[in-house]
Amino acid sequence: MLRSLLALRQIAQRTISTSSRRQFENKVPEKQKLFQEDNGIPVHLKGGLADALLYRATMILTVGGTAYAIYQLAVASFPKKQG
Repeated sequence: MLRSLLALRQIAQRTISTSSRRQFENKVPEKQKLFQEDNGIPVHLKGGLADALLYRATMILTVGGTAYAIYQLAVASFPKKQG
């Protein structure tokens, strides 16, 4: 049992340490150029469609949550009549 665990540990270390690392392209200069461009779009929407969808979803949840909180406050402030 101990030998199999040691062998497994050695195999795992070997495969992790000898696996080739993937080279990623540096996209930072492209992103910097995109976000620093003066085109009148707010910085939180310059990322494209995904940013616009996230922004709209956040606004909908915020407005909906505020409306629901006000509704619940109104319901709680007027007690139900007995009887």
